[in-house]
Amino acid sequence: MLRLSLLFLASLALSGAAFGQAIVLKDGSRIPDVEFTMDGDKIIRTVKIGENTAKAELPRQNIAYLDWPEPPELLEAKDLMAQAKTEEAIALLKKSLDFFQKFETVEGNWYQPVFFAYVETLSQAGKFEETIKMLPQLRTLPLSPEQKMTLRIIQLDIDRQTSTEYTSIMAEAESILSDTDDSSVGASIWMIIADIHAKKKEWEKALMAYLRIPVFYGTQMQRVPDAELKAGQMLVNMKRFEDAQALFTRIAESYKGSAIAETAVKSKAAINGMKNEPEQEEEASAPAEKS
Repeated sequence: MLRLSLLFLASLALSGAAFGQAIVLKDGSRIPDVEFTMDGDKIIRTVKIGENTAKAELPRQNIAYLDWPEPPELLEAKDLMAQAKTEEAIALLKKSLDFFQKFETVEGNWYQPVFFAYVETLSQAGKFEETIKMLPQLRTLPLSPEQKMTLRIIQLDIDRQTSTEYTSIMAEAESILSDTDDSSVGASIWMIIADIHAKKKEWEKALMAYLRIPVFYGTQMQRVPDAELKAGQMLVNMKRFEDAQALFTRIAESYKGSAIAETAVKSKAAINGMKNEPEQEEEASAPAEKS
């Protein structure tokens, strides 16, 4: 029994190693990720010989493919965005992108998905110029139907920032909403709709659009912090200062250590102690006029 148990544990260990991150050479041998490092574009392999170690450059022509599970950075970046830590999310994806770019022509690499996630995160973080620079390269990649939809949304967000043709942009947004019931798409589109209302100084419409994201698309946590902050800003524009202070307080507590939390603290300080203006409350509660 002991021997069988040991054999079983050994097989599990070997199985785990077989499914770890590794370079597979053309002769079938595997080099786990813990046995190599990158020095610029060079792959440096470390080999243990007894108590000693030796380092040597691994020729790229010897590589057959990468045996690499889905990079954890893809999920970790979304988690960071949900905590309003946008800069950390971008930096994490950039590091992963730099690694896979060195293996771009090797079968099994994750360059394309990581690059797409990087550009999408830049867009979500409001990195307008960086996103535009990346779009031509992004369009050359083979995209899935879901990625094509995301690219369509990214382009619409750019149009929202560079054009005043709000009618056509809103029409495109509504068209996208009618084409899918995907929650990530819905959250992205409602952010664009809310931003357009804000640019038009339609504060109440913008407020309600921003609030749709945490209320109806709460699973898209990477979108929630920015939507909540902007909802607070709309409350300030509507002179609902007490309501805005309460929301800014919750944002600061929920996303401690993030740039959004810092903005919320500053925004609250700017209106601290101010009361809701009654006449503004009456306007906000009055029935909306038909257009």
